[in-house]
Amino acid sequence: MAKVSYASLKLKTNTEVKTFDYNGNTIEVLQYLPMTDKYDMINITLQKSKEGSIFNPIKKDMFFHLHIVYLYTNLNFTDKQREDEAKIYDTLASTGLLTSILENIPESEYEILYDYLEELERVTLKYKTTIGGIIQDIVDTLPIRAEEMQKIVENFDASKFQNVLDFAKAANGGRAI
Repeated sequence: MAKVSYASLKLKTNTEVKTFDYNGNTIEVLQYLPMTDKYDMINITLQKSKEGSIFNPIKKDMFFHLHIVYLYTNLNFTDKQREDEAKIYDTLASTGLLTSILENIPESEYEILYDYLEELERVTLKYKTTIGGIIQDIVDTLPIRAEEMQKIVENFDASKFQNVLDFAKAANGGRAI
């Protein structure tokens, strides 16, 4: 089999953009998002949708679709607007703009993003229930808990504690507790 030089193929990442008109504005939609951006998008989506040890499905859906809008389109949002992402989502969804954007992304591109999101959520939740995941959680939260305990020790007032003991002893008829 003859070898072909990768460089000789002169390949470039697909930067094709599809456009559509929305209320007199030209909306551009990328047809392919580079893998590093996909990776970041999926991880950030899960981070933002995490509540305790679960992923909130409502937030997951909202952030997934917002990140598609942020990364695949030429729509720009101010930092002030992005402070209320639920409002952005509601506006995009209720006006039909979100649907129009999604209709202009190749189905295979959308499906692979969604599959990555679901798979990473699944393996993350599965890992968290293993002994390794539980130990990792303890290791990760130990410094925070140790700092909280240190604050309690620093603020401990022995005289107030003695007052509680004296009160308890008195309430017990003067007998030791």
